[in-house]
Amino acid sequence: MFAEIITIGDEILIGQIVDTNSAFIAQQLNLIGVSVYQITSVQDEKEHILQALREAEARADIIIITGGLGPTKDDITKHTICEYFNDTLVENSEVLAHVEMLFAKYLSTPISDLNRKQALVPSKAIVLNNQFGTAPGMWIEKGNKAFVSLPGVPFEMKALIEGAVIPKIQEKYERPFILHKTIMTYGLGESALAERIEAWEDNLPAYIRLAYLPNLGKVRLRLTAKGVDKELLEVSVSAQIEKLTPLISDIFFAVEEDAVMEKQIGKLLIEKNESLATAESCTGGKLAEAITAVPGASAYFKGSVVSYATEVKIEVLKIAPQLIEDYSVVSAQVAEAMAVSAQNLFKTTYAIATTGNAGPTKGDSDAEVGTVFIAIASPEGVFSEKFNFGEHRERVINKAVNKGFEILWKEILKK
Repeated sequence: MFAEIITIGDEILIGQIVDTNSAFIAQQLNLIGVSVYQITSVQDEKEHILQALREAEARADIIIITGGLGPTKDDITKHTICEYFNDTLVENSEVLAHVEMLFAKYLSTPISDLNRKQALVPSKAIVLNNQFGTAPGMWIEKGNKAFVSLPGVPFEMKALIEGAVIPKIQEKYERPFILHKTIMTYGLGESALAERIEAWEDNLPAYIRLAYLPNLGKVRLRLTAKGVDKELLEVSVSAQIEKLTPLISDIFFAVEEDAVMEKQIGKLLIEKNESLATAESCTGGKLAEAITAVPGASAYFKGSVVSYATEVKIEVLKIAPQLIEDYSVVSAQVAEAMAVSAQNLFKTTYAIATTGNAGPTKGDSDAEVGTVFIAIASPEGVFSEKFNFGEHRERVINKAVNKGFEILWKEILKK
């Protein structure tokens, strides 16, 4: 069973807002066995919307439209839907009562005739009550196909999807079961990983598909199984993961919901009753930000020094000025001194430090843009590694964060 999502709004097409609605809808549909065939964004323009509806109807069983349902003249979705279905707008008394209640209870401005027009809906539509806003959702059937129109306001749309649309799809349609399992790997590129597991991949059953999802030093392997027998799919996918794991044991660190390196590091530190601190220069606090985003991080993470300026390295981390003069701020020696200083300052088992040149200029060092030193201080001592992550500033920083967690993970596992 296939669905298509159509988002309406010039603000999406000019990049003023990001279309998060489609991602949420696609996730919810996937959970109930409905595959999204295509996502389309169109202008607030009648002919463009009509063309998108025609094309979607030819391909999909369920067409979900978001946006363009406000009271102003540029919101034309309802009128366009009426034209598509050769229908007319009629006033819905329940929607009108709801709109009037919202104005009376929550708004200081008096209700206008423009606001009352929100109660006009196509006569062929089943109204989906929008408890959080004035624009109702609408469900229109054509043969065995369903067209669903929802407001574009995200929290209103989400409530309608979860409370009305998904239950109605489940009631009306028989659907296959879709199962996803994601395995996280680190430290090996996509092509090298594909070569390593080629024989295993070639022997996957036809109903199980593999996708490679690379991202800055990590590769997610997503297995997707689709069929009518949920139990069979779960058993089959688990069996395939058991075959895969020995092939990637050196680069595997988690499956699915635990597939965040900093979360796995936290689990290890808690198990070992150990602690962590950071001293960051080129990463600007992103290591600490990622660590503290994990619930419960206070059990093992003690603190961070973001020593972006050279004087902060000297005054707060107590890095010897002569060391900086001899080797520069972007060096193995300074990175290691930063890590040891953070370890001592916060009295932790481990500390991780970063210093580098993320660009676009060289700053306080002559090191090439993209050069990063990552140091780890542990009970056994301190060491560092040098990398060049290219010239794109954001990628350099994010690669440094990912690589830092990878090195730290390996170090903690040694004990």
